[in-house]
Amino acid sequence: MRQNPAETLRRVLPKIREVLHVAGVEMQLTAAVSFLTVLQDESVSIHTYSHSFLHIILQNLEHRDAGVSNAWLETLLAVIEALPKETIRHEILNPLVSKAQISQTLQSRLVSCKIMGKLANKFESHIVKREILPLVKSLCQDVEYEVRTCMCRQLEPIAQGIGTELTKTVVLPELVELARDEGSSVRLAAFETLVNLLDMFDSDDRRQTVLPLVKSFCEKSFKADESILVSLSFHLGKLCNGLYGIFTPEQHLRFLEFYKKLCTLGLQQENGHNDNQLQLQTLEQEKKYISVRKNCAYNFPAMIVFVDPKNFHLELYSIFFCLCHDPEVPVRYTMAISFYEVAKLLNSGVYTIQKELVTLLQDESLEVLDALVGHLPEILELMINGGENSGSESKLLSIPDLIPALTTAEQRAATSLKWRTHEKLLQKYACLPQIISSDQIYYRFLHRMLTIILTNNVLPVQKAAARTLCVYLRYNRKQEQRHEVIQKLIEQLGQGKSYWNRLRFLDTCEFIMELFSKSFFCKYFFLPVLELTHDPVANVRIKLCYLLPKVKSTLKIPTDKHLLQQLELCIRKLLCQEKDKDVLTIVKRTVLELDRMDISLDAFQKRFYENDLLDQEKERQEHLLLEMEQLEKEKQQNEGRSANVNDKIFEKKRRDNKTSSVLVKSMTLSSSGSSSGTSTGKEDKKSKLVRSQSFSTQALHPKYSNIDKCSNKSSATGYTSSLSGMGKGCMLSFSDDSFRTRSTGNSGNATFSSSSSLIASHNSFNSTDQKNNGNKESQSRKMSIRTVNLWILLIFQLKQWKLTSRMRSMDFPSFKRKNRKSNS
Repeated sequence: MRQNPAETLRRVLPKIREVLHVAGVEMQLTAAVSFLTVLQDESVSIHTYSHSFLHIILQNLEHRDAGVSNAWLETLLAVIEALPKETIRHEILNPLVSKAQISQTLQSRLVSCKIMGKLANKFESHIVKREILPLVKSLCQDVEYEVRTCMCRQLEPIAQGIGTELTKTVVLPELVELARDEGSSVRLAAFETLVNLLDMFDSDDRRQTVLPLVKSFCEKSFKADESILVSLSFHLGKLCNGLYGIFTPEQHLRFLEFYKKLCTLGLQQENGHNDNQLQLQTLEQEKKYISVRKNCAYNFPAMIVFVDPKNFHLELYSIFFCLCHDPEVPVRYTMAISFYEVAKLLNSGVYTIQKELVTLLQDESLEVLDALVGHLPEILELMINGGENSGSESKLLSIPDLIPALTTAEQRAATSLKWRTHEKLLQKYACLPQIISSDQIYYRFLHRMLTIILTNNVLPVQKAAARTLCVYLRYNRKQEQRHEVIQKLIEQLGQGKSYWNRLRFLDTCEFIMELFSKSFFCKYFFLPVLELTHDPVANVRIKLCYLLPKVKSTLKIPTDKHLLQQLELCIRKLLCQEKDKDVLTIVKRTVLELDRMDISLDAFQKRFYENDLLDQEKERQEHLLLEMEQLEKEKQQNEGRSANVNDKIFEKKRRDNKTSSVLVKSMTLSSSGSSSGTSTGKEDKKSKLVRSQSFSTQALHPKYSNIDKCSNKSSATGYTSSLSGMGKGCMLSFSDDSFRTRSTGNSGNATFSSSSSLIASHNSFNSTDQKNNGNKESQSRKMSIRTVNLWILLIFQLKQWKLTSRMRSMDFPSFKRKNRKSNS
């Protein structure tokens, strides 16, 4: 027919018509498929096809073999789609009236039912009402339940062809009658057709006709009519949402309880059955119960809509838990497939199903894991962004068991023979940088990917691990860790002993060129890649030659001019020194391709504008990671400093409070017992002298940055003994070489701050003393304290003057420059 259609129709087709009368099943099936192929190829016009082939198809429709009859019927139904209306009416519809009569064979009536379902969409509604609907009613009342079942299933396309009004007046009454049929298959077909046509009925029809039928189906399903149970569980979600608007609260609760009952069917004792009775259940019944629970898992998202996601935890969580822990793999598999839909519906309440996610990740069946991994990135993103603890700082704080579950799932897939599941899992794990922290990825996943590249024997798995490792490296936030991984890639892969590892290094470099900026690749991987031009294995050199054009595209002139020279030198060596013929052929081809390539410049060019813009964005993100790392380090340092400062302030306050209390106590004792023995006065003078000496030594030691702290200490230890100790303390300090490194400006500032603090502390002490003691002895003591302060100021000024003169005599240029500034 493709080469010479005219001669084939004239000479070959008549022979085929003759042979088909006595042909066997195989030839009949082949002929049916060939006729359909001729129609689909449009080898001849539709008019010629109907004239030459249609009669042969119609003659073989009633073949005694059911398989052959169905094959010719499929061909006829496809032909009806292409035939014009007039041809259909004369060649198919008119003979159909006689073929659908009850006097015809069962096979003839079954074929007529299927043809009428197809014809209803080809004609206008008035023609269907006049010529097709009477035949439909007749076949719905047929004596054979197979015919009634077949006709019932064709009522859906017929209803869609005739419209809402005729469906309400003609089709719905027939469905109601068929729903009460004595044959279980007829009732099942009526129920499924009713559910599928639910959108075509108005609210009154649903309330008055459909709802009572559905309730009766549900009531009978557990008792007298278990045949409908599987179909009912499959359509229950669609049914509940379709009738949602007409349910009363009581009916709503009843259907919800019915769904819960189906979800646990076969898992618990019902109707007083004991364990022995459950063991006697047939294998067929167990399979039926598994199918029911599987259908309930399929309908779970629809039931969430039915009860409202806000009520999920109260109404459906227990059922969700049971289905995720179901003992049968098909049920858990279906839950894994629908897990993403459930997470989307729950939205902000998705945190309630985190434990079930971990459970399914740890499932013993790899089929369940494979079904869950399909939408794992989206599920994890919803878990992080949609939960109660959403935010960058709370990554996976609410799912503590997730990381062990992910690692366990990968290890279980790695030890199985299902490498496609392992490959899929590794590809999906590339989403983890958006989910968990950089340190968690580095310690729990990144090194595992490198191990897979080095040890796994399946190439697609190795490539998936290599790409995921590059993604982890791309989003790693610590430069030290990045350098360590890069070093391992170069040493263990690029310089590895096995040529297989060196080939994987080139694959990894290809992924790095895809994910990183050009400057990153040139900085770390350009030269290690060129080193493989000297590889002893020809396959490695061949793969490198194929990669060289991509390698050259990463260069920017004039920044990478030296790298371009290295590349040209390596290519010259390959051309001159290569002995393998295959490699040399590929090298020559690669050289021609490299010569035709244009190298991008540092500035943007119109030809490479999009690529340069994308590369600039990658480079910007890489710099941003470095800046973020620097900011984190500074933040940690500042936090450490603030903690130290707070500790010092607290210790200082504690010491000041302690010394002030001791000072007040000693002052009280001295004022009350001024006429006590001379020996006591001498001991006090000695202790005060020691304290003043220690004070002066500490005040001038280079360990302290300013003298203000020392002045506070002097105010605490007592002013009466400072004069005698300061002279000695100053002499000791001048003899210390470490003090000479201080600048004059700092000394002046320290002196000013110390003097001001001394005066301030003296005033505060003076005010408290006036309140407590009003006699002359306290006033004379205050006068002596004031004298001590003046002497201290004078001594500090002398120290400054001596230090300045001594530094001038040493003639330090830097000192003179600083001294000039301080004097100004």
